Amino acid sequence: MASRTPLTDPLTLEVVDLIGSVVARYHEEYELAAAEHALTGAQARVLALLAREPTPMRKIAQALKCEPSNVTGIVDRLEVRGLVERRPDPGDRRVKVAAATEEGRATAGFLRGSLDFAREPLAGLTPLERTLLRDLLQRMLGGPPPESRSAGGAESGSQG
Repeated sequence: MASRTPLTDPLTLEVVDLIGSVVARYHEEYELAAAEHALTGAQARVLALLAREPTPMRKIAQALKCEPSNVTGIVDRLEVRGLVERRPDPGDRRVKVAAATEEGRATAGFLRGSLDFAREPLAGLTPLERTLLRDLLQRMLGGPPPESRSAGGAESGSQG
């Protein structure tokens, strides 16, 4: 059995507090950017997910850790606004996927570009430091080990 870092360790508490501050600031800025487009935070998060790739409703619900019925309502509202469309899944025509429209992808790009709080501090880090930060965060989230990524990964961290 691996030993666990106690939560009373001062360094661990400081790191947890810093992560909490980053998350709070991210949500605050994301909500403000979403509101500029008359979107809720949940709508903005669904739009960001769909801008990456068309996704079945149940996978959206899993990614957002919410009920599929909530996702249906969010997608309905985004669809009425012309930001999202439903289409058959090319791999299984019985399944419908939600996909961002061109306008939806542009809006998602604006939302992502509006998150200024991290841009300057991240720009002050070297590509190696950004890569290390990314790898540590992915490791905390149970992501793939860094050695499974391509060597060019440092470049992806330079986009702001």
